[in-house]
Amino acid sequence: MQIFTSFLAQLTLLLMAAVFAAPLAKRLGIGSVLGYLFAGILIGPFGLGLIYSVYQVGRIQHFAEFGVVMLLFLIGLELRPRRLWVMRSSIFGLGGTQVLVTGLILGVGIYLFGVAYNTAILLGLALALSSTAFALQVLEEKSELKSRHGRAAFSVLLFQDLAAIPLIALIPLFALNTPVGEGMQFWGAVRALAMICIVILVGRYVIQYLFRFVASTNIREAMTACALLIVTGVALLMEVAGLSAALGAFLAGALLAESEYRHEMEAAIKPFEGLLLGLFFTAVGMSLNLQIFFENPGLILMLAAALLAIKGAVLYLLGRWYGLKNRSARRFAIAISQGGEFAFVIFSAARGTGVIESSLVDLVSVVVTISLMATPLLLAFDDILIKRHRITGETPEFDSMPEEEAPVIIAGLGRFGQIAVRILTAKKIPVIALDADSQQVNIVRKFGNQVYYGDPARLDILRAAQAGKARAFMLAIDDVDKSVHIALLMRTHYPHVPIYARARDRMHVHRLMDTGVETILRETFLSSLDLTADMLRGLGLPEEEVLKTIQTFKEHDQSRLYDDYEHYTDAEKMQARTRASADELEELFSQDIEKELTDPTVIGGN
Repeated sequence: MQIFTSFLAQLTLLLMAAVFAAPLAKRLGIGSVLGYLFAGILIGPFGLGLIYSVYQVGRIQHFAEFGVVMLLFLIGLELRPRRLWVMRSSIFGLGGTQVLVTGLILGVGIYLFGVAYNTAILLGLALALSSTAFALQVLEEKSELKSRHGRAAFSVLLFQDLAAIPLIALIPLFALNTPVGEGMQFWGAVRALAMICIVILVGRYVIQYLFRFVASTNIREAMTACALLIVTGVALLMEVAGLSAALGAFLAGALLAESEYRHEMEAAIKPFEGLLLGLFFTAVGMSLNLQIFFENPGLILMLAAALLAIKGAVLYLLGRWYGLKNRSARRFAIAISQGGEFAFVIFSAARGTGVIESSLVDLVSVVVTISLMATPLLLAFDDILIKRHRITGETPEFDSMPEEEAPVIIAGLGRFGQIAVRILTAKKIPVIALDADSQQVNIVRKFGNQVYYGDPARLDILRAAQAGKARAFMLAIDDVDKSVHIALLMRTHYPHVPIYARARDRMHVHRLMDTGVETILRETFLSSLDLTADMLRGLGLPEEEVLKTIQTFKEHDQSRLYDDYEHYTDAEKMQARTRASADELEELFSQDIEKELTDPTVIGGN
């Protein structure tokens, strides 16, 4: 069809794909990324041909790669130095081992198929890289990015992104018929190093003042333009130096990780990053050469399956070595077993230097794309297995606790605990929230909260959550016996950690007091007082009388609560005290009324 020849028409078509494909795919449970890929196949030159030119696809893909640049800028913003130092073993240990081991196995396998050794090494290392944009988006959609296997995947992906830069730069070394000097010129290296230094200096000393100046104007669109200028400007500098724009964006983001304007930049970039990433995956789908696939579908599927199996096996074993449990290691392996976007960049550069023949580039590009498409399906299948295990009564494994301690730990994610999680999260206070109900955890995760499936009544879970380093522990468990048991565990093993407890009723309060908990709130006490006050107002009582009545009851009830503590196990005595308390409260209200009638200041005030 020739109607989509203009840029405006193509842009309209791509936006239609973004509007309809991703929501439909997510509704079907296969993930938005797979929706973008299918939409690209459908509208591309090897599908319906709505965008019929390979040149047009290449131009769109080149523009859409800016989404990957923005993604790496946002990743850099998250890498505060302290966090990076904490993750150093997983980034360089886990990530470095994965790239080397996977690259070696894949390279040897490709060489055994008769490919030249230099090409096989480059292909092996390129295929060892996974898709950062793809995997992070899929994990984020499933609320698994901050789980332990999600953080392990992030560490591996980060190392892969760092490793891709020198791999792209060293491609000329793999060309046996090309002198090394043509690819690796001394002055080119000096220029690249100088440009990196400029980016570091600008990011550290100039951008902060630029953002501060723009922020002082309170012009929102200027803030957005400033954030985009930072990303595009750094990308341009790196391209001038012959380096990856993605590397420059990552460096700029990392340098601004401690900036006071980090959140403003993230909020400004995020919508553009998401849209351009969707466009990137749509372009990948459009570039898929279906002719190669249909000529030999068995070979293509076998190669894609082999890639997923080899990478998945290496990742699973590394995950178990890293300390992940079976389910977490499996999710970790599936999430990043696909080929990545940097593979397309490496293949393109290698074809230009003659390291890889064009026909082989087309073949491996299709294999990588098939592996991308398979990942959401494999994760969806794994979700079915997890649900089936729950139905058959098998207990799912508890989540691995985060490596970094949090000042607050919350036990229980019911109505009470969820409010605390929301408030602390909004205040940027790190919190580890635990619940032994996996379904409840999944429900809370769907609303964007980072919570963990783990039983806080188990000492090993409390130790894994580093409860001893917490500054506060909120006990929001609904089950009375379990709540008291957790309080005993905390008082026994971590007596220095203050406990803020929720209680169902007076008896629950007294049992918690037995364990030494001091700060206790009955879950419906304050809300009942508030609603009763509103009712009294509705009955026509003056505001002063309403407030006085509620305050009198509150003070009397609280006093009685602690006075009853020593007798709470004696049912007969408690019944007698309750009757006496009712009479006492009635007398207090009568005294208040008499005082108002005899106090001249009150009469005058009326």
